[in-house]
This record gives sequence, C-alpha cells and structure tokens, in this order.
Amino acid sequence: MCFPPGWALLAALGLLTLCLPVHGTGQNPPDLNARPPIINTKAQAILDKTLQALGGPAFLSFKSLTTTGRVFAIADEQTVGFAPFESLVEYPDKRRFSYGKKLPVVLINNGEKGWEIDRYGTISQKGEERRRWQIANRYSMENILRVRLHEPGILVQEAGEDFVDQAAVRMVSIVDAQQSQVTLYLHRSTYLPVRIKYHVFNPITKDWDDYVDVYGDYKTFQGIQTPMHITRMLNDERVSETYRNTAKFDASIPAGTFDAPH
Repeated sequence: MCFPPGWALLAALGLLTLCLPVHGTGQNPPDLNARPPIINTKAQAILDKTLQALGGPAFLSFKSLTTTGRVFAIADEQTVGFAPFESLVEYPDKRRFSYGKKLPVVLINNGEKGWEIDRYGTISQKGEERRRWQIANRYSMENILRVRLHEPGILVQEAGEDFVDQAAVRMVSIVDAQQSQVTLYLHRSTYLPVRIKYHVFNPITKDWDDYVDVYGDYKTFQGIQTPMHITRMLNDERVSETYRNTAKFDASIPAGTFDAPH
C-alpha cells in the first residue's frame, strides 16, 4: 500500500486540531470570555440525560483514551488511502497518533505544538495540520460535553427535534466565545450523540467551514459508551471514516509520550 505524505493523508482524514480568532467587524466586540456560561434549563435537562447515557461519572472523569483500528481517507466519495492506526489521547489537548504498518508515521500534538516523525526523521507539523487537529479536538464529543460546556462566554439552548439518518433526534445548539456555532444531535431514545455539526471560521480562506462528525456503533468499555465508527465531513463532503477495533480508558502513559521528539 502506498500512502500519501503525512500531511496529505491526515489533512484528508481531518484528524489533524484551533486557536480560532474572532474576525473583525469594525467595532470592539464584547468580551464574551468574561461572561459565565449560559445553559437554559431545557438544554441542561437533555444534556444531563446524554451524560448519564454515556456513562455518568465514568464518562466525566476519565483522563485518556487509547484506541486501535483502521482509518480511511476519502475524496470525491472514493477511498484514496487507508491504514491501521493506534491513537492515544490525553484530554483535553494531547495526542499521539501513528498510522501505517511498516515504519509508521507518528503525529504528536501537545496544545499548540505538533511534530511528525517518519522514516526520515522529525519535523514540526505545518500550521494547517495543527489547525485541523485543534479543530477536530476542540469539537470532539469528549471535549464538547466535558470541557467546552463550562467555558466562559458559551450559550447553550434546546433546539427542537428532527430526523437524522432515519433516527429521531433531539437537538442542542451551542455558540461559543469564538462565535462558532455547534449543534448536537442526540438520539431521541438513547440520548447518545449521533452527530455533531460545527460551523468554524477559517482564517486562511476568510470564510466559514462546516464540519460534521457522525458517531455510531456504540460499545461499552469500562462502563463508558464509546463510538466505534466515526465519519467526518467537511462542507458536505465525506473526508474520512474511522473504524475502531479496541478502546481502553486511562491506560498507563509513559513519561515523555507527548514531548518534543529528540
């Protein structure tokens, strides 16, 4: 199997994550970071059921998630690359992701820093790689429900009901301090997340991008409901499919796992 370069594959997969600037309006915007989070009572009741469905205290308290499986890059609805992977994420903003069979490529992210290790050595990740990782990480199911809901400036409201992939869902709308809009689609019966849509300003194109993460095939590990199939879409085009085979929470992490490689 011949893989595209590390940047091309991971950019296509959308597995790379954002220091999102608020674009100017010609006026000084209000300091939303100084405002406490606002969650209306209907939205809070729905979110409480979702958190309980995901595992309650077990879901809220885990620190890291290790998964293995296979990841597919997609363009024009055709698979353009695939590889086995191993992923270790320490929340909220550290990860070590390797893909490939022989001499795998390793991506390390630690906050705003990122490195790529391949057969030729180590380089710093390009700005677009880091930005994509920061986006995907910021709006991941785990960070949205466990971290972002408590951030200053966030506004959370109940947003009605709909049908998604032939399933009835309840919706929760979120606007964060960066003015990015997020919609949670929660299964009407189980309250598990079935998709998260996020509308994020792109400082390169000076326009807004629409991301959608679709979650499915939930299995229970250590009392936590864990999606084993994740589809990512960007501006209505499918860009990646992730199939997890295993998942483990709070595995021992060796010192230096997320440090800059020597």
